[in-house]
Amino acid sequence: MTNPPDPQPRPPVRGTRKSSTKSARSRSREFALQGLYQHFVGASDAAVIDAFTRELQGFNKADAVHFDALLHGCIELAGDLDALIVPLLDRKLAEISPVEHGCMWIGAYEFLRCPDVPWRVVMNECIELAKDFGGTDGHKYVNAVLNGLAPTLRGAEVEADRAALRARAGDKA
Repeated sequence: MTNPPDPQPRPPVRGTRKSSTKSARSRSREFALQGLYQHFVGASDAAVIDAFTRELQGFNKADAVHFDALLHGCIELAGDLDALIVPLLDRKLAEISPVEHGCMWIGAYEFLRCPDVPWRVVMNECIELAKDFGGTDGHKYVNAVLNGLAPTLRGAEVEADRAALRARAGDKA
């Protein structure tokens, strides 16, 4: 005996966006994270991961140029990205899950190499990736690390943003 279909559609899991509302850049980050996961877990070559990922369903809706920058850039700058991340960790890098590690790499890479993406967008996108693909509270860890990196890598932008927030708060007082 089968159960009747659910009459009400179920809401998306907290923190997720419906697939139809995701931007091409958001999709490219998802595919890059999947590729970085393969890199961490299987030590696969970037070119092999790239070819495999491009064949996945939905890749045609992703920003392929941004995907290339993220996947290949993160793998090429692995040592530099880890050097930025490690001082902000409260445990060994080897103890960080591949998903959270990948989210941190994407965030650090975008802070460094994608000045067209506002720092708050980088933060939000990486936190959402960690919510969607990571462990229960992994997004909090990603948030803490990237929030620690942002003032170092995007200092002027972060300070201008925070000054604007303080000014708005002062206007309301």
